[in-house]
Amino acid sequence: MQSISRWFIAVACLGATAFAHAQVQVNIICSVPIPWCEAIVAQFQKDTGIKVGMSQKAAGEAMAQISAEKANPKYDVWYAGSGDAHLQAAENGLTEEYKSPLLPQLHDWAVKQAEQANFRTVGLFVGALGFGYNSDLLAKKKLPVPKCWADLAKPEYKDEVQMANPNASGTAYMTIATFVQIFGEDKAFDLLRGMHKNTNNYPRTGAGAIRAVGRGETTLGVTFLDDGMIDIAAGFPVALVAPCEGTGYQVGSMSLIKGAKNADTAKKFYDWALSVDGQKLVAATKNFQTMSNRATPVPAGGIRMADIKFINYDFAKFGAAAERKRLLEKWDREVYSIPRG
Repeated sequence: MQSISRWFIAVACLGATAFAHAQVQVNIICSVPIPWCEAIVAQFQKDTGIKVGMSQKAAGEAMAQISAEKANPKYDVWYAGSGDAHLQAAENGLTEEYKSPLLPQLHDWAVKQAEQANFRTVGLFVGALGFGYNSDLLAKKKLPVPKCWADLAKPEYKDEVQMANPNASGTAYMTIATFVQIFGEDKAFDLLRGMHKNTNNYPRTGAGAIRAVGRGETTLGVTFLDDGMIDIAAGFPVALVAPCEGTGYQVGSMSLIKGAKNADTAKKFYDWALSVDGQKLVAATKNFQTMSNRATPVPAGGIRMADIKFINYDFAKFGAAAERKRLLEKWDREVYSIPRG
């Protein structure tokens, strides 16, 4: 009888241990390029011993999935992606309030992002919106060097442009919002319709547009300039343009998902991702964003933000769910539905 009792105790202990190990996990949805996602997963697992499940999706797709799964979240942390999408998630009650102990270490723009969302998100990195061109193709086709947003609608660039689909891409949604703030809504949509006539493809991500430029699949691509730096560093014939009219910028953000099953490990990942150790490896993956921790070194060769003409981007207005929905529906109706031929 005593041996049977010991057997039950042993089985119970093994079960408890297995359960504990099963719980030491965090699941993240990651909205930066795969090499960056894989690097943070590998390093966090190495630093903490916590297992990470990861899925990479563009910001718009990530937002849609988190919203669809709100009653039964599959993920614990949404890492990166454009800040306006994170602000919308916060507004819709999809993310959890959390004040990381690392907030005092962060740049003001990162803390402001957190304050604006009642601490339901936080700034992770900053990046400037613009476009890039393939210098070899431009020369071969004897096209002028574009310098302004308005140039992308000129007839000489017919079938030469790519911009991501804004329903999937935070980069492309920010492009629409930037145009509205620079030109006013009517002229902004005139420009978008002109660009549509010149567009040969709407990829899933903003990075996808500039990758196509680097590979010579298109001449021009709208992107965050930091993404374009990746292609330049890899030796592709890509040149970047900070548009003459001025441009918007993203505060790439991070959020804890409301109702997460692994809330404790999610907070550990969140704090780690705001630390220097969690941010310095971004440069090692040949990415060029300026990260939110003030002690994280700026990547060599990165974009000098002081050299760019920025607009006073209204994150509150254009990060609101209703405004985002309205602009995307208008883009679908008045731009995307128009034949490009």
